Amino acid sequence: MITNLLKPKTVERHLVLVDLYWTRDKDPRVPLGHASLLAALEQHANLSVTSRCYAVNASTTADFIVTDLLDAIDGDERADIAIGAYVWGEALLRSVLLRLRVAGFTGRIILGGPQISYSGAGLEALYPEADCFIRGYGEEALAKVASSDRVPNISGVHRAGSHDACEQSSVALDLLPSPWLTGLIPLEGQKFLRWETQRGCPFRCSFCQHREAGARLKRRALSSERVRDEIDLFCHHNRRGDAQTIAVLDPIFNQGESDAILRRFAEKEFAGRLSLQCRAEMCGAGFLDAAATLDVCLEFGLQTIHKSESRAVERGNNIPKVQAALRGVRDRGLDHEVSLIFGLPEQTLASFEETVRWCLREEIPVIKAFPLMLLRGTRLDVERNRWGLVDSGDEMAFVLSSDSFSYADWRGMAQLSEALKRTEGAHPAFSDLQALSRSIEPDLFRFQPSPKT
Repeated sequence: MITNLLKPKTVERHLVLVDLYWTRDKDPRVPLGHASLLAALEQHANLSVTSRCYAVNASTTADFIVTDLLDAIDGDERADIAIGAYVWGEALLRSVLLRLRVAGFTGRIILGGPQISYSGAGLEALYPEADCFIRGYGEEALAKVASSDRVPNISGVHRAGSHDACEQSSVALDLLPSPWLTGLIPLEGQKFLRWETQRGCPFRCSFCQHREAGARLKRRALSSERVRDEIDLFCHHNRRGDAQTIAVLDPIFNQGESDAILRRFAEKEFAGRLSLQCRAEMCGAGFLDAAATLDVCLEFGLQTIHKSESRAVERGNNIPKVQAALRGVRDRGLDHEVSLIFGLPEQTLASFEETVRWCLREEIPVIKAFPLMLLRGTRLDVERNRWGLVDSGDEMAFVLSSDSFSYADWRGMAQLSEALKRTEGAHPAFSDLQALSRSIEPDLFRFQPSPKT
């Protein structure tokens, strides 16, 4: 939990900004998305902001959150509460909203985040306690809503009970203040960071929420000056022992100005580690050469090697280009890993095993396999009946069977995923991996938080 990041002002309105985040011990206590909102809100003179962050994968309960929020409001009739809605915090969010109203909170409740952005009409039925919903990037829209006595009529903002145009809000990324440069995320003593240089994704994978809902948009980059200054700041702190590992959140880092970004880190003698999510087919020699000057781990999302499965989720792979990129990575001695998905439409246990065999033949040192999730508003979620997809029924719904594989087959894929997890960095031959998998009882829901009530 983080409080009092922003100094109180003589203001007309008060906003309590809430983040229900999934965290690891190494993460900063202020999530990057939350800090970006705070940095934008701080620019509004008539608005006082109080920050509250609660980890959904900790022991925090809805009762504790509601009590803490009401204490922060302290009877202020000008106060609104804005909460980010994410799939991992859905159950906790619904419980908090209900308890807030039962406890007598009469201010406005504003919701944003992926669970809102990817919902169609009918948000009031999902969240009957909320007054206002913001779809899309929230920095500018939230500031306009929170600093006004009335919900403004702007794109991406929906007032409960009114006509829902299902529009997305936008933001001028090149004008956003940096939470790093403004000090909202302290770097002192922080070894691990999450960072972004761009948002959005030009690809159309039907299982993914990285693409902006309802739009086919190219990537949007933060300003080159901001990215440069943040790199310089990280490198300065790295020399003092901080910022040892930076996980870059860009859906596909190796597009746009990625080579220049890596060269800037090298010029500033960054001695830490960079984790970069990349598209293998887009790994040119220049990018790989720049990456070789630093300590990097390239994370490639492959998902599957099979054309029928790729077509089903609109995630085509050019396998010869992927193989060429992997050769270039190996030749330069770069750390790398590949992620797969099991539970895809058209997939079978045998086809998943063949994808794993392919990765082993390509000498990939770390193979990660994740269960397919049906995320709200994605095309795969909308078209689940086309493939006979049956999910777990949880807030974070995993596909457990389909027209092409049974639940028993899914368990076999889950067991193989567990075996890959246990052997990361030293995967054995497939026969040994398979033998290990058969001895494992899979932790079917290790990717889910425990709901707190």
